[in-house]
Amino acid sequence: MDHQPKFFENLSGTGKAIGVLTSGGDAQGMNAAVRAVVRMGIYVKAKVYFIYEGYQGMVDGGDNIVEVSWESVSSILQVGGTVIGSARCKSFRTREGRLQAACNLVKRGITNLCVIGGDGSLTGANLFREEWSGLLEELAKKGKIDQEAVKKYAYLNIVGMVGSIDNDFCGTDMTIGTDSALHRIIEVVDAIMTTAQSHQRTFVLEVMGRHCGYLALVSALACGADWVFIPEYPPEEGWEDIMCVKLSENRARKKRLNIIIVAEGAIDCHNKPITSEKVKELVVQRLGFDTRVTILGHVQRGGTPSAFDRILASRMGVEAVLALLEGTPATPACVVSLSGNQSVRLPLMECVQMTQQVQKAMDEGRFIEAVRLRGRSFENNLNTYKLLSQKKPDAELPKSNFNVAVLNVGAPAAGMNAAVRAAVRVGITEGHKMFAVIDGFEGFAKGKIKEITWGDVGGWTGQGGSILGTKRTLPAKYLEKIADQMRTNNINALMVIGGFEAYLGLLELSAAREKYDEFCVPMVMVPATVSNNVPGSDFSIGADTALNTITDTCDRIKQSASGTKRRVFIIETMGGYCGYLANMGALAAGADAAYIFEEQFDIRELQANVEHLTEKMKTSIQRGLVLRNENCNENYTTDFIYQLYSEEGKGVFDCRKNVLGHMQQGGAPSPFDRNFGTKISAKAMQWISKKLVETYRKGRVFANTDDSVCLLGMRRRTLLFQPVAELKNETDFVHRIPKEQWWLKLRPLMKILAKYKTSYDVSDSGQLEHVAMHSPKEAETGTI
Repeated sequence: MDHQPKFFENLSGTGKAIGVLTSGGDAQGMNAAVRAVVRMGIYVKAKVYFIYEGYQGMVDGGDNIVEVSWESVSSILQVGGTVIGSARCKSFRTREGRLQAACNLVKRGITNLCVIGGDGSLTGANLFREEWSGLLEELAKKGKIDQEAVKKYAYLNIVGMVGSIDNDFCGTDMTIGTDSALHRIIEVVDAIMTTAQSHQRTFVLEVMGRHCGYLALVSALACGADWVFIPEYPPEEGWEDIMCVKLSENRARKKRLNIIIVAEGAIDCHNKPITSEKVKELVVQRLGFDTRVTILGHVQRGGTPSAFDRILASRMGVEAVLALLEGTPATPACVVSLSGNQSVRLPLMECVQMTQQVQKAMDEGRFIEAVRLRGRSFENNLNTYKLLSQKKPDAELPKSNFNVAVLNVGAPAAGMNAAVRAAVRVGITEGHKMFAVIDGFEGFAKGKIKEITWGDVGGWTGQGGSILGTKRTLPAKYLEKIADQMRTNNINALMVIGGFEAYLGLLELSAAREKYDEFCVPMVMVPATVSNNVPGSDFSIGADTALNTITDTCDRIKQSASGTKRRVFIIETMGGYCGYLANMGALAAGADAAYIFEEQFDIRELQANVEHLTEKMKTSIQRGLVLRNENCNENYTTDFIYQLYSEEGKGVFDCRKNVLGHMQQGGAPSPFDRNFGTKISAKAMQWISKKLVETYRKGRVFANTDDSVCLLGMRRRTLLFQPVAELKNETDFVHRIPKEQWWLKLRPLMKILAKYKTSYDVSDSGQLEHVAMHSPKEAETGTI
C-alpha cells in the first residue's frame, strides 16, 4: 500500500445534524443501514434524527422527526422491512410540500440527509437539494425562519443508499435487499422441486421485477431452471416451439420436473407481456404436462435479511455518514454503493440517468443495449445462463479430443456441486470429454474416475456438501499412482475445486512436473471452503452459506438471551486460523466482540470487554454476544473465556457457551454461493480450453510453465487467474491463511457499531467516481 492511511478521527460531526429516512418500497437490510447511520453518526458526535414514514413524515413534521440515541436502534439488525416506516408521498412532489419539509428540517438544524430507497426516492432528494436555497429564501420572506437561519443552513447535503430488492439501479453491483429476496425465492424453489419431482410436474414461478429481470435471471441460474423470461432479453420469434421442444427433451432424458421462471415484467420482442398464466396454458395445450403456477409476490420482500445484506447495509451506512461529514456546498448528491467488494461513491444523478436509459432502450426495442447498460454483472449472469441451460445437439458440438478431469479436495463446502455442474456443462459445450474423480486425490490414485455427462449433473446446484466426495489427502504420497491414472485415462487438464488442501495439492503437482510428464497439463483451482482462507481470492465458495448459518444461529441465541435478560453468549465458529467467519459473523449478528487469530489479544483486552458488557447491562440492552474463532489463541480457549466471563460477570450477568461445529459446513448452498460457484467455475473451464489450444504441440498437450497452474480468485473488483507459484509469497503456510486479508479493514466497523473507541482507516473511501460504461469485451474478462 503506497498511500498514507487517512483516519476518520479528523472528521468531527459536532454541531451537525443528520436525518435518516427510508422511502419507496421496503427491502430487507434497510434496518441494518438505519442502525449503522445512527451509530456512526452518534460516534462522530453528530445529532441523528429518525424521519418516520419517509418523505410524508418530513412534510408532516411534528412527532415524525425525532432525535434518537444509541439504544434506539438496538435489536433491529435482524428485522426485515424498515422500522421507521416508508410511504409514497404525493405532497413532496409539489413545491408546497417541499417548502414545508424544508421548514421542518431547518427548525431542527438538519442539513444532512441520508435517504435509503429506490431511484424515485433518490431523484426526489436531489431535486430538494437543488431547490434548498430557494426554499429557505421563500421561508424567510414568509417570516417562517429568520435570515440568520438562511445563512447558517445555507446548503443541504444528500447521500443515498439504494434499498431495492429488484437490483435495478445502475452503478451498484448489489442493492440492499436483493440477496435476501433471492434467499426467499430459492427457499421456495427448493421446496417446490421436491413436490414437482414426486408428481412429474412443470412449475411456472413468477418473481418480482417489473422493469428489471435480475431476480428472475439469478434465481434461474441458482436453481438450474429450464427457461427464464426477463424484460431485458425477450425470447426470439417462435420461442413457443423452441421452449416446448426443450421441455419435452428434458422429460425424455428422465428429468421428472421442469421449472420455468417468469419476471413479472417479462415481454416478447414486440413488447407484449408474457404472463405466467400464458406460459402455463402454452405448456398444457402443446405438451399436456401437469402444470402449476406459483406467484411469489410480497414473500420476496419479507423475512429476515441475509448476512450479505446486513454487512452490505452496515458498510454503506458508515460510508454514508463519512460522505456527509466530508460534504461541501460543491459536492454533488452521491450514492454509496458496492463494486466487487469495494465500497464506492457515485454521483447520484449519473446513476439515475443510466437507470432511466435502460428503460428507454427496452421501450425502443434496443434489448442488447439494455443488457449492456445493466452492467457487467448482469451481462455475465445472462451469458452464463445461456451457456448452461441448453445443451446443443451432439452434431453441433465441436470435438476437441481433449479429456478434462474435475475433482473436489478438502472439506465439503456448500456450492461445490454447482461449481462441478458448471465445469462439466461448459466443458461439454467446448467439445471436451469430461471426467469426474471421486474422493479427491486419494480416489484419483485408486482409479475412482468415470466419464460424466450433461444429464448427470442436472439438479446439482441446490445440493449441499460434495456429491463427488472429497478428502483432505494431499497428492504427494500418491504421485506415481495419480500419474498412472492420468496416463491411462489420457487426462489433458485438471480442474480442482476445494480449499487450502487444493492449493497445496496444485503446488505439489506442479513441483512433480520435473519427474512426471503427465502433470505437464493445464491445471486450475477454484476456491471452495467455508473458512475463506485461500490466498489469491477475497471470497471462497461456501463461506457465504456458513456465514448465514452463523448469523441465523446468533439471531436465535440473541432471542433466547433477550428473554432471560442479563445473559452473555460465547459462540465458537470454524475457520481454522482464519477469522473471516468470526469477524463477519459478528458484524452480521451485531456482536459485542470477536476474537480472532489475526488480531492478537491479551488478558487486558478480555478484561476491557467484560467491563464493556457490564456497562451495557446497565442500559436497556441486557444481553451480550461474543464470537470466538476456534484457533484464535491456544490458551484463551472458549472454555477459558467462558469461565473468565462467568467469574468477572458474577452478580451482573451470567454466561452460556455454544460451539457451532459442523453445521457450518452443511445445508443447502445460499444463492450467492450457487451463483458465484457457477460463474467462477464456468470461467475456469473456458481458461482450460484456451490453455489446451495454446499448449497442444506435435499431437500432445505439454504445459510446464508457471502460468499453466493457476488459481482463479475474486480480487477487489475483478476475477483474476494467478499462478499458484506466485501466490506462495502471499501465504502463511504454518497457519494456512493469506498474509494480507481485505476483511480486516472492516474490523473497526464491528467495534464502532458495538460502541468501542477505535481507529478506522478510510483511505479507500472518499473519492467520487463516475459511472463507467463498459465495452462488450469487458463483460467477458471483467467482474462476475
